[in-house]
Amino acid sequence: MTTLLLIIHVIVCLMLIAIVLLQSGKGAEMGAAFGGSSQTIFGSRGAATFMSKITTGAAIVFMITSLTLAVVTAKGKSVVKKTPITEGQKSIPVPSGPVQGGGAQQPVQPPQQQTPQIPQQSPAK
Repeated sequence: MTTLLLIIHVIVCLMLIAIVLLQSGKGAEMGAAFGGSSQTIFGSRGAATFMSKITTGAAIVFMITSLTLAVVTAKGKSVVKKTPITEGQKSIPVPSGPVQGGGAQQPVQPPQQQTPQIPQQSPAK
């Protein structure tokens, strides 16, 4: 069933692309509209053309197949793959070498400096 829906979805998608590309743009006569064009920019445009009806039908079928494919594909499955955790492995293993990359690093503590001890001189007699 998923394969049949996918085939219908791809065919409708290609038809929708072709239908939209075959139609003339509504903004093509916008410059002439201010000078007295037969089509108005924001007013009524009359009856829907045959191409606009086909476009509406193809868009509805495209949306229905998209939603149906999403529901059928996601039913019972998860998008995220889960890795099984064995009983012996309860925590994340620690790498044995130096950490490279942007991982969290522990702050480096400067070595403790020893203050030099100055021998005390006895007062001269």
